[in-house]
Amino acid sequence: MGQQQLLLILVGVIITGIAVAVGITIFQTNAAGQNRDAVWSDLNHLGAKAQQYFRKPHALGGGDRSFTGFKISRKEAENDNGMYYVTADPLEVKIKGYGREIGNDNTNLVTLNLVVHPDTMYVDESLGFN
Repeated sequence: MGQQQLLLILVGVIITGIAVAVGITIFQTNAAGQNRDAVWSDLNHLGAKAQQYFRKPHALGGGDRSFTGFKISRKEAENDNGMYYVTADPLEVKIKGYGREIGNDNTNLVTLNLVVHPDTMYVDESLGFN
C-alpha cells in the first residue's frame, strides 16, 4: 500500500472515532433530559394528589384543609423513572424526586424539588435543581 492509502485509512478511523464519541455524548444528554421530564411528570401527578388530599374531608380519607398525614404508597415512592420522598406540613408539601440518570452536573442524579401549596405548585431551584 502506498502512503496515500494509509493516510486515508488513518483519517477514516479518526473521523469514525470522533463520530462515535459525539453520538455517545448526545445519547447521554438526551437520556438525562428524558429522565428529567419523566420525574417532572411524576412530581406533577403526586402534587395533584396532595392537593386532592388537602381538599377532601377526613370522612373521605383526606386531610380536611391540611396536608398533615399526606403520604405516598411504596409503588408511587419508587418507579422506573426515579425515587420520591415527601415531607408534609399543614399548609405545604415538599416532594423531592431523584431520577435514574446523571444530571447536568455530570456527578449527581437528576434531582427535582416540587413545593405544593393548596392552590399552587412550583419547582424550588434553591433546593438542588439539576
